[in-house]
Amino acid sequence: MTSLPSRDVPILIISSAASSERRVNLSWTISQLKIKLEPITGIPPSAQILTLRLPASQESTAIASSDEDVTQLAGWSLTKHAELHVTSSDPSSGFAIASSSSVPKYEMSAETYASLPDTVLAFKKTHQIGRFDPHATEIVETKVANLWREVAEEPVCPAYPSAFFQISVCLAVDLGMCDVGVSSLTVVFPLADGRLAGINVGARCILPPSTTRRGTVAYVGIVPEIPGVGPWIGVRLDEPAGKNDGSLSGKQYFDCEPYYGVFVRPERVEVGDWSELSMDEDDDMEEI
Repeated sequence: MTSLPSRDVPILIISSAASSERRVNLSWTISQLKIKLEPITGIPPSAQILTLRLPASQESTAIASSDEDVTQLAGWSLTKHAELHVTSSDPSSGFAIASSSSVPKYEMSAETYASLPDTVLAFKKTHQIGRFDPHATEIVETKVANLWREVAEEPVCPAYPSAFFQISVCLAVDLGMCDVGVSSLTVVFPLADGRLAGINVGARCILPPSTTRRGTVAYVGIVPEIPGVGPWIGVRLDEPAGKNDGSLSGKQYFDCEPYYGVFVRPERVEVGDWSELSMDEDDDMEEI
């Protein structure tokens, strides 16, 4: 069999254990691909069932051959961002995650824990750490103000008619995973030349340190479902390199396809004129 030209294609590998984007080479045989998929899926090559689904189609195509040691992947239409679903013909194979829901567990009431002398809680009380710090609310308000400042002062933004950027936040203070109260916080930032520099919905962005993880800002604000205080930035990525579909715990913050959404802190976002990547710019993607 004549060897076909080598070419890498980024595709999404999906199994019961994980989902990740990887590069595959069209010159690989089916057997070579299955060997490389085993450490990702936990399914041995002999038990792997490969199904290909193209981005613009809901139809699935089996990747199989009577001679998988010779048949190359170039015989199938593997295109950028196609989905390769890997299932097992052996129910006992793969990365099994055992459920611990039925295992008896020791439980301690909050009152009992609070009365014990040698605990993390007792240490925090003694040393006035976290919610026991008399300045706890002030500390958290300062942290939230700094986070919003990062949102407001990120460069590359359209002109804004006001010389001030004002944010009013209803702040649920959370220190050390313990609520200490609720307060209202208003942050006012003077901005140079009457311009609003900031991270705005609709702005193109990257997520450093990588310049290839690109997308569009789709949400700016509080996300109570994520531990911590201050604003989060919801990004609709150009490629399926995210963690969600723009929703958390059933609440939809923005719309996107599964694995195209991600929430990050403002310091992890850099806005600018970032176009979508071409194939030639994908060189630093992970390979298998």
